[in-house]
Amino acid sequence: MDSVALLTPVMVLAGWTLVILIWLYATRIPAMQKAKIDPQDALQGDLSSKIPLKVRQVADNYNHLLEQPPLFYAVALAIAVMGHVDAIAVYGAWAYAGLRILHSLVQCTYHKVMHRWALFMLSSAALGVMVVNELLKLFG
Repeated sequence: MDSVALLTPVMVLAGWTLVILIWLYATRIPAMQKAKIDPQDALQGDLSSKIPLKVRQVADNYNHLLEQPPLFYAVALAIAVMGHVDAIAVYGAWAYAGLRILHSLVQCTYHKVMHRWALFMLSSAALGVMVVNELLKLFG
């Protein structure tokens, strides 16, 4: 398999992160205007009590997309650069990206914590499979 097959889900998740960023701005700016919050006030503490939960959930999800997914990006790029792309890596990458997108949709819409947690755990397992598969190629 070629690296394009592995790097496509990387780009899909990166694109999704930008969608969430746009969603964040589209919800946060009007919420701050409605609550009459001066952006400068953010320097003086937590504004979360003044912004509706639905708006905070989108911002929280954007932050979540900048926590574990960079590890996914690094792993996928390392596999591609080393020329070890196989079906396990590609399916793992698509599983990871798809599960993280579902995680976002849960968190940004109806936000059932256990549903979100299950999707996070499944995506973490997909990432783990990718890492273990590559480590076995390197050291097995």
